Amino acid sequence: MLAGSAYAVVVATGPATEAGRAAGAARGAPRPGGVQARLHEVTRKALPATAIGGAAVTGIGLLRGMPVREAVAAGVSVAVAAVPEGLPLVATVAQTGGARRLSRQGTLVRASRALEALGRVDVVCFDKTGTLTEGKLRVTRLASAETDLDSDDPAARSLLAAAGHACPDVRPEQVKAVPHATDRAVLESAESAGDVHRDGWKPVTELPFETQRGYSATLGHIDDDGAVLAVKGAPEVVLPLCRDAPSPQMVDELAADGLRVLAVAERRHGLPEETDDIEPLVEELTLLGFIGIADAPRPDAAATVRDLGGAGVRVVMVTGDHPETARATAAKTGIANGDVLTGAEIEQMTERERIRRVAGCTVFARVTPEQKTQIVAAMQKAGRVVAMIGDGINDAAAIRLADVGIGVRARRSTSAQSAADLVLSGADMRQVHQALLEGRALWRRVRDAVSILVGGNAGEVAFMVLGTALAGRAPINTRQMLLVNMLTDMFPALAVALAGGHDEEDDGEPVGSLLGPSLKSAVAVRGGATALGATLAWSVGRWTGRRQRAGTMGLAALVLTQLGQTLLIGRHSRLVVGTSVASFAALFVAVQTPGLSQFLGGTPLGPVAWTIVLGAAVVGTIAAAGATSRTSRSE
Repeated sequence: MLAGSAYAVVVATGPATEAGRAAGAARGAPRPGGVQARLHEVTRKALPATAIGGAAVTGIGLLRGMPVREAVAAGVSVAVAAVPEGLPLVATVAQTGGARRLSRQGTLVRASRALEALGRVDVVCFDKTGTLTEGKLRVTRLASAETDLDSDDPAARSLLAAAGHACPDVRPEQVKAVPHATDRAVLESAESAGDVHRDGWKPVTELPFETQRGYSATLGHIDDDGAVLAVKGAPEVVLPLCRDAPSPQMVDELAADGLRVLAVAERRHGLPEETDDIEPLVEELTLLGFIGIADAPRPDAAATVRDLGGAGVRVVMVTGDHPETARATAAKTGIANGDVLTGAEIEQMTERERIRRVAGCTVFARVTPEQKTQIVAAMQKAGRVVAMIGDGINDAAAIRLADVGIGVRARRSTSAQSAADLVLSGADMRQVHQALLEGRALWRRVRDAVSILVGGNAGEVAFMVLGTALAGRAPINTRQMLLVNMLTDMFPALAVALAGGHDEEDDGEPVGSLLGPSLKSAVAVRGGATALGATLAWSVGRWTGRRQRAGTMGLAALVLTQLGQTLLIGRHSRLVVGTSVASFAALFVAVQTPGLSQFLGGTPLGPVAWTIVLGAAVVGTIAAAGATSRTSRSE
């Protein structure tokens, strides 16, 4: 605990702050609508088709001499029964199941609507520090402008002392509580070197680090030597402020080893004893050397990058570090790195050029939080579906803007988690790949469930229209149509939406639109196969018996053909198998119970009729399997 008093000067508020500018860039960005929005579009497109089907049944019935009341009733029953009213529930159930599975893997889902977008992600942007790397900084190298320095070298001790002077003034026991990781690393190294920065040092005024400024500085006194200004920061910022600044060759050498590089300098002339404004004094500095700080990649970072690449996802690294440091870290983690774009270069580009360059780059360095949002926005405008992963406040705005925001739980920051759609609760970055696979599996479950609802209804409408055209009246009545929907639509679709086990079906590519060719093909196949099985059984029933028996056979084949196709989809799920078996049992009871069968307008069937029904259902199911196989090969 700390107690005492302090003075603070507010230099910016709200939109004028770094976080505020980044948040402003992300504000107003459209958020993905989730599965519900996609399925609403499915319903909107399906409704006209159901109305046309009902009208067709009524019109054909009237043309064939059916009484007006009966023709209208048949048409209305078809139109009502064909509406896929279960789609919203299917979306909710599918997302809930996906969120539950991810929670078991250590990933908290804060916005379930992002799960659908997760399956379409084709670019994953990683913040470097604390995300791809461990976020535990350590000083590993000290160097002058020309060569490395041993820790016992007086020049090395002077270098560490000046760097420590430019850090916040804290007691030794408070070092671990210093907010900035770079300051902590420098202070810990200085402490381990024998408290070199505290020998007679008396700070007067501190200028803390800011991203836009690029350095921190402290004015103070060392015993009776007069005023001293200690400065540490980014080499490209500090070196131009030095007298006789050397070439950045040593900086490049340190950065090429994947080190975060700090330039350390001081000024001992022309300084006031005290002042509250030391920024104008940061000039005519004397360079003392460079500090190399290591932030090792996470042990699982390379495997995660490799898995994501194998899944057809482009991996991008976005960092505030030196370009060479970023390039070296990218190489260690397996991220393809050609040209490295810097934040300064991005700022100078037109929007069109930014979109073009960002879409082809995988490593971004020296970027501010605001520029992170510009990178995400440019990728989205290039047609990419972007996931952004980070752990700090400087990542929050970009996480918020991305199609899928993923926060990594950090001890000192909750900003990224608050802005994220998903939060990785553990230190295992492989959760990212697992979450992506779950998003794709969710899409496939929803696609299968939609094909059951919409495709089954399409087959029912086709059967009703064809039967009415052939026989002059609807082959099954309103009550039987409602029974078909109850046994083939809602419960099987919900079971498929909840089922797992689709990861093995991943083909290494992001999924497309929910309303894309894959869904349209699945609906067409299911509709055609359903109509085939029902029409076949009903037609044989007409040739071999009474109309009531033929209608019951058509009803049974309509249900069994759809259940057969559902089993093809979810044969690996005990829930789907159990639901299908229960639906068949309910159908058998409804058909074979005399009173109930008569109430539904049917009649109990004998062994021969059931054999015909089962045969027709098998034919329809085999036709569906063959059509699905051919479609998969063509895709």
